[in-house]
Amino acid sequence: MNKYIRRTMGTCMLCLMLAVPGRGLKGQSIVSEQKITAIFELEKKYLDNAWDTVKSNGRLPRSTQRGYQPITDWTAGFYPGSLWLTYEYTKDKELLKKAAYATSLLEADKDFSHDHDIGFIMYCSYGNGYRLTQNPAYRDILIHSSKTALKRYSSKVKSIMSWNPNQKRNWKFPVIIDNMMNLEMLLETHRWTGDSSFYKVAVNHANTTMKNQYRKDYSCSHVVDYDPATGVMRKRDWNNGDSDPATAAWSRGQSWGLYGFTFMYKYTRKKEYLMQAENIAAYILNNPHMPEDMVPYWDYTGAKKSTMRDASAAALLASGLLALSSLSEEHGKTYFTAAEKILVSLASPRYLNETGKGIFLLKHATGNYLQQSELDAGLIYADYYFLEALLRYRELRK
Repeated sequence: MNKYIRRTMGTCMLCLMLAVPGRGLKGQSIVSEQKITAIFELEKKYLDNAWDTVKSNGRLPRSTQRGYQPITDWTAGFYPGSLWLTYEYTKDKELLKKAAYATSLLEADKDFSHDHDIGFIMYCSYGNGYRLTQNPAYRDILIHSSKTALKRYSSKVKSIMSWNPNQKRNWKFPVIIDNMMNLEMLLETHRWTGDSSFYKVAVNHANTTMKNQYRKDYSCSHVVDYDPATGVMRKRDWNNGDSDPATAAWSRGQSWGLYGFTFMYKYTRKKEYLMQAENIAAYILNNPHMPEDMVPYWDYTGAKKSTMRDASAAALLASGLLALSSLSEEHGKTYFTAAEKILVSLASPRYLNETGKGIFLLKHATGNYLQQSELDAGLIYADYYFLEALLRYRELRK
């Protein structure tokens, strides 16, 4: 058993509380099937509220602050993805048509190589589309997209470059923790094609991230910069979360990592990825700055600066914990119960937009606090991962 988990799970009162089956917030222990149905019906309204704009100008919703963005925005895949997930639950044929149309808007992104975000864009849209329809054209586009993603891989660094070099930030080969999320498309492409290059790149990137992005307590910095000539790590840095690269623990970034190493274990069955995911979970669930309702602040170290929440970090965390719960024999119940608590919170009036107005399902999501960007409002990816978490929760409860 992982020593860090043994130590923290044995002493942390939060984890002891989480281990109590059925204990929810303010007496509410579960998200009922009736509540899940109501949430997906609400989401149908918000998807419909955005539809005319999407249809008329080909732009896709991103956030309350930034409105609709072009298909090259990193968030472009989440609206089509939310259509697919809502269709999955409701079986509404009109949603199926809309999901197919919104997904088709992104086809040109199969050649998107300006940064690392092709995985977010294509796997959330075409990936869900292929999973639900088995349309071979979708799989071909995903395979093409994976080949494009490999163009940013360095065999010297053994990683995929996230953003381009930046003199002002003194970045030569920056890699961000978000990039872990792009590896699932590569692993699926390996499974479909048998081409080992996709598998090797995903594994190498995950190993480099595990080695250099994480501290001894299993928190991670947002950015790590490498020397492209030698592959040596130059520095840890920030772009989101708190600005001290030695201690910053951007809450959504911790969730990206948990989610990413969970599916790395699912696909490869390499025990080191399970241990990494469990250690990240222990860091998060034992964190003294985790609020009682388990919707994190924007950074696990930044509560003194602001207690602004990030519902997107919570939704992503819930989805990752639910995936991990089905893979971890020893701590599965703890992860499931923690995810359930998060979902109970997000499904409450404090975080759920119950008005039917606007285009976003969740409130109190935060894009980038220190950059004063997309603060305390709606974010399309918060909604996407909330829907995904609810589907996983429902399946696991069965």
